[in-house]
Parts: sequence; C-alpha cells; structure tokens
Amino acid sequence: EVQLVESGGGLVQAGGSLRLSCAASGFTFDDYAIGWFRQAPGKERKGVSCFSSSDNSTYYADSVKGRFTISSDNAKNTVYLHMNSLKPEDTAVYYCAARQGKVGYLLLRLWVLSDLIYEFDYWGQGTQVTVSS
Repeated sequence: EVQLVESGGGLVQAGGSLRLSCAASGFTFDDYAIGWFRQAPGKERKGVSCFSSSDNSTYYADSVKGRFTISSDNAKNTVYLHMNSLKPEDTAVYYCAARQGKVGYLLLRLWVLSDLIYEFDYWGQGTQVTVSS
C-alpha cells in the first residue's frame, strides 16, 4: 500500500522559508510523478509544482516560480518542496500526490496549469503553511 506523509509546515513570517517533505512508503515504481498542490480556505485545490522521476523534469506555477524548488532524495524515498520568500498568499494546506508512470515536461505543465488533481492516485494528508504579514 502506497502512503504519502507530508511534514514541515508551520507558521512563518513573510519573506521566510520552509521546507516541506513528502515521504513515500510502499512505493515500488521505477517511474513516477510527484505533484504538490495547495488549498486555501474556501478555495479549490491548485497546482503548485510537479516532478517527474523519469527525466527529472519539473514545472512550477507562475505564482511560485523562482521561489519554490522541488528536490528528491531517492535513498529516503522523499520529495521536498523548498519554499523561499514566502508571501501571505502562500497560506494554504499543502498536499503531495503521486502517480505511477513515465511522464515528461508537457504533462507536468498541463497538470499544474489545469489543477488536474484527478491525475494523481495517491495523496498525503496535507500540511498547513501559514505566512503572516
């Protein structure tokens, strides 16, 4: 059984940084994609960033481009979302999601731009990020 567990959220002042972790267990896929999504109160879940293990491609939403970075540690089965220069509008519950298969940049771009949460089969429980002004 695949399980994803996010951690690293918290309260931070505007301009600060956080690193979210998405630890995967039961993950035996050679090729997979990881997506980070966020959901602010009263709003729909939105795509933040996606990563493909098959070619290490990534895509970021315009709202986080240049501030957020995805990295992975295969030895730890963990994907990270490094968030810098945080803004109050980044406040949300952040979710990581995973799906099996080989995908490239264009699909990652589509999934983030179109908030295609249904493309992902496995989800974590979410971690709250609150940025104070």
